This record gives sequence, C-alpha cells and structure tokens, in this order.
Amino acid sequence: MVWRQLHRWLGLVAGTLALVLGVTGTLLALDPLRDAWQAAPAEPGLPVATLVQRVQASVPGTQEVRRLPSGGIVVYGFEGDQALALRVDPADGRILGDYQRSLLPRWVKNLHRALLLDDAGRMAAAAVALAMLGLSVSGLVLLLRRMGGWRQLAAPVRGTLAQRLHVLSGRLLLPVLAVSAAAALVMSAATFGLIQLDAAPEPDVVSVPGSEPALPVGQLPLLQALRVQDLRQLNLPADDDPQDIWRVTTARGQGWVDRYSGQTLAWQDATVAQRVQDWAMLLHTGEGAWPWAVVLGIMGASIPLFWGTGLLLWWQARRSRPRLADNSPLAQADSLIFVASEGGSTWGFAEALHAALVAAGHRVHTAALEQWRVPPAARHVYVLAATYGDGQPPAHAAGALAAIARQPVTGAQVAVLGFGDRQFPAFCGFADALEAALRARGWATLLPLERIHQQSAQAFARWSQALAQALGQPLSVTWRPRLPRTVALTLVARQDFPGGAGEPAAILRFALPGRGLPRFAAGDLLGIVPPGEAVSRYYSLASGSADGFVEICVRRMPGGVCSNLLHALQPGESVQAFIRSNPGFVLPAGRTPVLLIGAGTGVAPLAGFIRGNARHRPMHLYVGARDPARDFYFGAELQAWQAEGRLAGLHTTFSRTPGGGYVQDLLQRDAAQVRDLLAQGAIVRVCGSRPMAEGVAQVLDALLAPLGQSLAQLKAKGRYAEDLF
Repeated sequence: MVWRQLHRWLGLVAGTLALVLGVTGTLLALDPLRDAWQAAPAEPGLPVATLVQRVQASVPGTQEVRRLPSGGIVVYGFEGDQALALRVDPADGRILGDYQRSLLPRWVKNLHRALLLDDAGRMAAAAVALAMLGLSVSGLVLLLRRMGGWRQLAAPVRGTLAQRLHVLSGRLLLPVLAVSAAAALVMSAATFGLIQLDAAPEPDVVSVPGSEPALPVGQLPLLQALRVQDLRQLNLPADDDPQDIWRVTTARGQGWVDRYSGQTLAWQDATVAQRVQDWAMLLHTGEGAWPWAVVLGIMGASIPLFWGTGLLLWWQARRSRPRLADNSPLAQADSLIFVASEGGSTWGFAEALHAALVAAGHRVHTAALEQWRVPPAARHVYVLAATYGDGQPPAHAAGALAAIARQPVTGAQVAVLGFGDRQFPAFCGFADALEAALRARGWATLLPLERIHQQSAQAFARWSQALAQALGQPLSVTWRPRLPRTVALTLVARQDFPGGAGEPAAILRFALPGRGLPRFAAGDLLGIVPPGEAVSRYYSLASGSADGFVEICVRRMPGGVCSNLLHALQPGESVQAFIRSNPGFVLPAGRTPVLLIGAGTGVAPLAGFIRGNARHRPMHLYVGARDPARDFYFGAELQAWQAEGRLAGLHTTFSRTPGGGYVQDLLQRDAAQVRDLLAQGAIVRVCGSRPMAEGVAQVLDALLAPLGQSLAQLKAKGRYAEDLF
C-alpha cells in the first residue's frame, strides 16, 4: 500500500511541473542530435598537437579549441575585434561554418533547468527530480507486482484502455526516467555545492621567458601524446602575454604546459566527483551519445501520456466511490459491508447492496476493508473485494489480512464476494486469500465464496438472489453500471438456426455506422442496451472494424430480455449498442500458431479470428455442437475459409450424432497434434460454456504435462484465455 500511495501522490503533486520538464527536455534532446549530425570527428589516434597545427593554419587568431561531446571540433578566436566561433574539419583544419551553441532559445534551457526562477527555480527543479525518482521506483515496484514479476514484465498488458496505456508507457518510461532523475539530482547537488567537483585550487604556474623563443606546438610532449578523442578543451597562450601557458582539459584531468620548455608544469587528476558529474551529464542530456538522446527525447514526449492516463485512473477511482446514504454508525449496525476496490468500481456494487439491505430494514455500516472491525451486535458481514494485478490487494486494503488476524471472532456470519478478470492468472486471488483467512480464524459462513468476472451484472444478480434466500427475506438489489455512450446499430442480415436443444439461435449482422463506434476487433464485446433497461448484455464479436460490419451470434434464452429482443429484430430495425474492449482475449499479432476451441455460439469470436486471417497464420479450430443441421454456426463460412487458407485445420464433433462427442473428447483423440501445436508455442483461445471450458482445461493440462508446462503457465504468459458464459 505504501508504494501505491507514494506513487499516486507523487504523480499528482509533481505531475504538472514534470510535464513542463518533460516537454522542455524533449526539445533539449534535439541539441545532441543536431551536434551529431553536424560533427566531423577526428580520425582515430590523431595527436592534439597535429590538430592545433591544422587549425592555426586556417584560423590564425585561435585562442581555444574544444572537442564537443558529439566529436565535432569548435575553434574560438578573434579576427580583429570580431569574436569567432567556428566549426572545423579536424582532417585538414578547414572551416565548416559558424558554430551556434543551440538552435533553441535560451529561455527553454532556463525553463528546464530553473523554471525561469534562478536559484529558487533550480531548487524546485531538483525537488521535481527527487519526486520523479520516487515516482519511478514506486512505479517499477507496482509494475512488477501487477505483471507478476520480472519474468512477466514483457507479457501482454490487460485492463481498460487507460490502464493499458498507463502500464505500457510506464514500462518504457520508468527505467529511463529513474536514470535521468538520478542524474539530474547529481547535477543539482553539484550546482548547489553539495558535491565538491574541484579537488584543489588551480596551481599558480606561469611560463618564464628565456632567451629561446616559444616552442612550436608540435614539440610539446604532452600535446603530442594526447589524442584528440580524449580532448575536451585546449587554451592556447596569448601572443601578447609572454608568461601565459598552455592549458589542456581531458576526462582524466587538467594539465598546464610551459610554452618555452614544453615541460608539464602541473597535472591534476579528475576527481571521482568530476567523473560522476560527467556521467550524470551524459545520462541526463544525452550529449556525446545521440542514440541515448533519442531515448531521452521519446521519454520526455511520453510523460504527458503517462501523467494523463495516471490522472484519469485516479479521477475514475475517485468518481466511482459513492456517497452512501443511511450509513449507520459501526456500533449500531447489524450488517457490515467492507469494500476493497482499486479503481473504485466495486463501491458501486457495495452501494447497491447497502441500499437493498437498508430498504429491507437492516441497519447497515459500509466502510473500506482496512477499517475491519466487527462489534458484537453485528449479525452479517459482507466483504466485496477486488483483486489487483497478480493476486494483490487494492492499495488501501494492503493491511486487511493482518487486521482480520487481530480481530476476535464474533457470532457474525460472513460472505465474501470477489471481483476480477479471468484473463489474469490469479483471478480473484485476493478474495481467495480473504476467504481462507476468515475460515481459518473460525468465522461462520453466510454464503460460499463467489467470484464475479468483469463486473458482470448477471452474476451479481444471481449472488443477490442467493443472499436473499440465505437471509430468508426478499431483497431487491439494483446495480446500475455507468454505461458508455451508445450508438444505433441497424440490422442488415440474419441467419436463423433451429438450435440443438430447442433454443434457436441467429447470426445477426449490423451495418457499421459512419461514426460513434471506436475501432474494434473480433473477440471484443458488443454491449446491447434493451429499451428501458439499465444493464447491458454482452456478446462476443465475430467481426472487426476492417470487415465493415458488426456481427454476433445469439441464442434465445427463455425469459431473456435481450436475447428475445435481438431474435425479434428484423432487417432495417435498430438497437442501441456500444463496444467494450476485451484485450485479454483478442489475438495478438504475429505468426505463432493459434489453437481455437469452442462450442455452440461460442464459435462466434473464433470465426471472427479466422475471418480476419488474411495473412494465413496457422489457425486450427476445434468446435463442438449438437447437430450439424441445427446448430453448426458459421459452418459454411468455416469450410470456405479453410479452402482459402485462412483456416489450417477444421475439427468438428457433434454430440447428438452417432459416434459424436464433446469438444474435449475431440482434443483427446487428436492429442498428438494438439500437443505438437502447444510445443510450438501455440496461442490458445477457448469460448463457450463454463462446463465445456473445465473439460477442455483438464485435457490441455494433461497434454502439457509431458512438455513440462501447465495451463496456469500458459495463462500467465498470455497464451491461454477464455471467454465464457
């Protein structure tokens, strides 16, 4: 919890200034690129003395020679009273053009380094750098927890669009941001004198004129031995000052040379602090390493996305937390609701349960889970717990298990309701941990642990009905999710099937509206909102945006509001709908083989994958139905796609025909082929009923065992995902 709170508040407090520094840092990263593009580097091993000879022949008034971090050579001097700053070619001393220190206005650098506020601004910039370092470290810790450790750091990211963008940008940004922020702190410490860069004062040395004239540069031993690639700055002695000396600066230190004898009068080695400062300068600015400057520029440009998505997630969580009415004091309540929610959505379910219990005559107290305390008067306790990442608790509930361990057991009955996403390996892992801890402590059970996938309104309604039966009283629990903006979809075609169990089904094709729907892929979900209803129903898409239409397969359920509405729909009529992404199930790009397994109407998204397989990726479909004449959905299309090469293998089984069976039986019969696909790293997608998926999972686990793998490992790597109903 500490890491998450630290990450959140550092981002909120320092985020605005970080945006300024990120944008200006991106602009400043152009400098090393410009210098690298303009540089004419010296040939390897070129002596500094030779370089000076070439330069003096082209620029007679040379006073100083500098080697830029990019490798380019700049000469400073005078032509009459006119100061010169020239780029030269070290190969022959030829003048390449004027040198300007920066194409960017001075105020951009001042804004980046001091926020245009001199020393106060430098202190503020240093504070932001410290905050960014803390933000980076805490973000990396949270990222590792979410992804399940270092080995899963590159695994596909799951969650909402904002969550995915935040994690993806953070995965690229945080390591670089940490390095850059640490380097900025070193530079700030040097600016304010906290790091002593100079080991000792400069030596008080001068040249003593004699009877002999000054030696030509070619006869100075230090400058003959020194290579240009090691040079930083060389100051030439002034012609009008006979006591002036040569001064040379390198990464290793500084030297002073007598102009008459050629003797090195003094040498000071670079200190450790100076070397650290040099590395900090390179890491923070990219000067001398243009590929790193590109990385820094990309990092700076990514900060607005990273900060913006983080702010959006914080705002969504804050907005989702309801203001509860009739929230009784803890000591007077007979029913307690404790909530653990990372993004805030679980509070909506708690609000619905709270209102229903109050309407039924209960005195209800609802609070966050970390406030766990059960007074003797409480009769029922409800724990609504979401899971974060790889089985982690939400930030605020990190200490909940410890609080439960300290609380004396009372006579209250407890029910745990978990919320999560089945695409994550540790689906409802925190709810599992809470359930185990409560039962180990001896708390009585009101209801068995129930797990809700992707905030399913139908699953919550079923749990509410079971709760009403356990309490022995009517309970009207109404949860109304916040629905996104809908668009009218017009039916253009339908294929009707009698169905294999007296439940007809239909493939419905809607026209793609000109606007209003975001881009979608096969395997995403279409949310249908029936008229007068507050809860949407979701259907897996059998098409993508590129197909030019919206297609689903719907079985009519007895008493089903939405399925009956859709089955009564005729071409030309419309329904209100929206797209909900399903990133954990949608196929990633690539050429890895794909193993598709489905039954009944669950074949719809799998058919969508095959339909979009224009590049003939190896896809193998195992599909089960009851009767080929009644419920072989997409049958004709599948055979056509196989002939086109979009489907590498079509394997069918029909349970109500002689010799038929279920899809898991089909997998078992083709065990060798299926195991070979799994050994090749095949991505597996399963869609259909939960009992079917359980049977399929058992077969696949058995086939994976000889390979030293398991279904849990495939799920952790993003290779295995389910879409179940």
